Amino acid sequence: MFSCVKPYEDQHYSALKRACLRRKVLFEDPNFPATDDSLYYKGTPGPTVRWKRPKVIPDWKEQEWDPEKPNAYAGIFHFHFWRFGEWVDVVIDDRLPTVNNQLIYCHSSSRNEFWCALVEKAYAKLAGCYQALDGGNTADALVDFTGGVSEPIDLTEGGFANDEAKRNQLFERVLKVHSRGGLISASIKAVTAADMEARLACGLVKGHAYAITEVRKVRLGHGLLAFFKSEKLDMIRLRNPWGEREWNGPWSDTSEEWQKVSKSEREKMGVTVQDDGEFWMTFEDVCRYFTDIIKCRLINTSYLSVHKTWEEARLRGAWTRHEDPQKNRSGGCVNHKDTFFQNPQYIFDVKKPEDEVLICIQQRPKQSTRRDGKGENLAIGFDIYKVEENRRYRMHGVQHRAASSIYINSRSVFLRTDQPEGRFVIIPTTFEPGHTGEFLLRVFTDVPSNCQELCLDEPPRSCWSSLCGYPQQVTQVHVLGAAGLKDSSTGANSYVIIKCEGDKVRSAVQKGTSTPEYDVKGIFYRKKPGQPITVQIWNHRVLKDEFLGQVHLKADADDLQALHTLHLRDRNSRQPSDLPGTVAVRVFSSVSLTAV
Repeated sequence: MFSCVKPYEDQHYSALKRACLRRKVLFEDPNFPATDDSLYYKGTPGPTVRWKRPKVIPDWKEQEWDPEKPNAYAGIFHFHFWRFGEWVDVVIDDRLPTVNNQLIYCHSSSRNEFWCALVEKAYAKLAGCYQALDGGNTADALVDFTGGVSEPIDLTEGGFANDEAKRNQLFERVLKVHSRGGLISASIKAVTAADMEARLACGLVKGHAYAITEVRKVRLGHGLLAFFKSEKLDMIRLRNPWGEREWNGPWSDTSEEWQKVSKSEREKMGVTVQDDGEFWMTFEDVCRYFTDIIKCRLINTSYLSVHKTWEEARLRGAWTRHEDPQKNRSGGCVNHKDTFFQNPQYIFDVKKPEDEVLICIQQRPKQSTRRDGKGENLAIGFDIYKVEENRRYRMHGVQHRAASSIYINSRSVFLRTDQPEGRFVIIPTTFEPGHTGEFLLRVFTDVPSNCQELCLDEPPRSCWSSLCGYPQQVTQVHVLGAAGLKDSSTGANSYVIIKCEGDKVRSAVQKGTSTPEYDVKGIFYRKKPGQPITVQIWNHRVLKDEFLGQVHLKADADDLQALHTLHLRDRNSRQPSDLPGTVAVRVFSSVSLTAV
């Protein structure tokens, strides 16, 4: 599903382990020492910490443990994290920070289990130090651990608590992500520092990332009545990261609502009555009491799967500054109209009548260091524009904005959107112009999208340009629709073709109507501006398509009338006559090839 770890990284771990076993010593990591340098930023006070090694050897096959051969233990571990498009192998020793002989950070409720503390140490090394993990972004962490894409959902802004239809749709999406191995968390925003970890009357704690550990439709009732009545309730099981302090509302561990569920159903659900931090809630209450949900999808790109397979395009780019506007790639968000189109641009195609598109942009992580403190992310986001079907060069003017992401100083920004068939341009940006940094763009579609960067502003000149000619004018043709077409009793199944100097653009078929809305655009770089552009309308038939009419457009650069409604004519070159129907066309032409 994802790219493998680089071979030399795994050999690095193996070589270190072999060297320690040969010398009969336990590994000590020189790059992440057991000192305050690995705990805090410079100048940050803290308690006196002692670093201790676990006394119990974890039994995990991938680390090649053999309890019958304790001499094989070298005190070395390695973990994989997804960073900026690849899996990174992080090697650590087994020394863990303690105060009063107790682990001071992540720890298991079982005193002889150390995996979570060891994973945390590796993650702290990756981030720069333990303090860099404090108040981190949940969505970023989920991506780091899975290689998936995180989708944050604002439950309050979306109004899910009071909209049953929207809530049901969201539950089905959450259920699908969970059933396919994705990670999901829920939280309540802490607006102020005093709010952080404040416990509400319902038992929930602000600022905590509650893990969603189960999603299911629970059958209500007992015996055959429950089977035939089939009344089900959308429910979620959550876990407080503290391992204690639970929800005390409806469907909490000891609430009377559980009498509505049969004993066998409760056993399937694993319902327990103990303060272990895990509890059930209805999804309606989740939407009412929590403010945010983060879904981390594990995107399936394997063709050997029974589940939906996605096609992934993965491209790396950068926001860079340059004095030349045509070379500058750091233009800021759309608020900065003069520089917005100087940003990197990426084109992709939707090849189905409608397709779900997943887009994620991730900026290269800013490394935290003890000397410089926590690395700050840039505020980033992106806009998506529906463009001409044959566009091959960069955009220079505003077109229809099909979708846009939020702008946030998170490491990654995600958007799920449904789009019609056609060509689109993604423009990833920093919020303010002039900011620089690298980014990774991931686009997921149902069929290959041919996603690629647009690098050129206009057709390139070559040694053949003087012989074959070079474009003198650019023209954008937007066919909006037609009216009064010749049709059968069920309406015409029409489509439009735009032709210019050997290039052509064709729309999708609009079925069963004499007043189709094509909404199709083409862009043409014209070497012979005196030749007209032809717009033809055809009726799609099983054996042979039927010609319904055409119009010719002069499309002069000095034509100030943008919108034209023209009568269709036949193809008689000498005396063309009118045919039933009109076509509405918007035309723009310019001698500046970077005007559109």
